Amino acid sequence: MNIICCREHAELAIDIIVDEFETAPVVALLTGKDELSTTCEYCNEPGVYKVSNI
Repeated sequence: MNIICCREHAELAIDIIVDEFETAPVVALLTGKDELSTTCEYCNEPGVYKVSNI
């Protein structure tokens, strides 16, 4: 599972990964041109982090 989120919703995304998968999440800063145009899954702000369970 991958969650793209802004800085404001990073904690929420981390909590969701921990609750659903009971494992430490992997948090990565988005850097590519395509990824920088992706918006947060919880609001319309630009995505800054990718939080995943892998």
